[in-house]
Amino acid sequence: MDPPIRQAWLAQWQEEILEPDLPIVDPHHHLWDVPDWDTRYLLDDLLADLGSGHNIVATVFLQCWSMHRADGPEAMQPVGETEFVNGIAAMSASGNYGATRVCAGIVGTADLRLGERVREVLEAHIRAGGGRFRGIRHSAAWDAVLPASQSAPAHLLQDPSYRAGFAQLAPLGLSYDAWLYHPQLPELTALAREHPETPIVLNHIGAPLGIGPYADRRDEVFATWSASLRELATCPNVHVKLGGLGMGRYGNGFHERPRPPSSEELAAVSRPYIETCIEAFGASRCMFESNFPVDKGSYTYAAYWNACKLLARGASEGEKNDLFFGTAARFYRLVFA
Repeated sequence: MDPPIRQAWLAQWQEEILEPDLPIVDPHHHLWDVPDWDTRYLLDDLLADLGSGHNIVATVFLQCWSMHRADGPEAMQPVGETEFVNGIAAMSASGNYGATRVCAGIVGTADLRLGERVREVLEAHIRAGGGRFRGIRHSAAWDAVLPASQSAPAHLLQDPSYRAGFAQLAPLGLSYDAWLYHPQLPELTALAREHPETPIVLNHIGAPLGIGPYADRRDEVFATWSASLRELATCPNVHVKLGGLGMGRYGNGFHERPRPPSSEELAAVSRPYIETCIEAFGASRCMFESNFPVDKGSYTYAAYWNACKLLARGASEGEKNDLFFGTAARFYRLVFA
């Protein structure tokens, strides 16, 4: 569903880097080596993107079903991903791979439908994370009219066993990354209100869908999404990640152009969504995110951050600091010397 990465196509992009000294925490990227997908994005690949000219001081890894253990209890197999990423983080912390603190925060996954029994899995993640493990993401993405996009059963956030597992996060000081689609936002609002003590961050602006039956209903989708988003923003424990618009399911079609989009083009398409999020949540609960390499099928890393800087031109210095650095650092509890 997401467009493939085409290096020759991406290489056509050429722009000067805007505000190259601005400190940035990238709070959402992946690392994987998946033979079944015939795709690889490991430390060297990430470093090549990080070295595009922007001042990325730290990153946060988000689970992507990579390097799960092949053996042992099924519930514990996702801990392998945290072990793998913590090794990458230790490599970066040596200083031998540049100044960026890669994977300074780690978000793994666990099956919250285990209910109270998921605590054992969460504690194993914490031990494996070497002080870097921050929370989990257990995808709830499901849509009634877009079956090909589903990665979870219907109404997972309403499942009593899932909610019992969710209740284990706050006592362990862990956060929750929410990945779902725009029709599901009211379910997340209900969950956030039931657990106000749990820090939640909405991934990819809440996924206003733009393909299949939604392709010709963009104004209707925007209205539904924005109303639900504003209601979610009334929950003070919820933050939002600003990004992900390069994914195929958003229907923006960047990958269909003869050349990769410029930062101005990216900013123009993104602006209504990003400005709505910032207006609803405030800069102190918003963070720009790259979602690489998923979004790399649509644009370059450098173009994305240039677009973010264009979008933030009207922000105050304090707001800009939050959008690019402060919100992510606070939410994921990153400490800088």
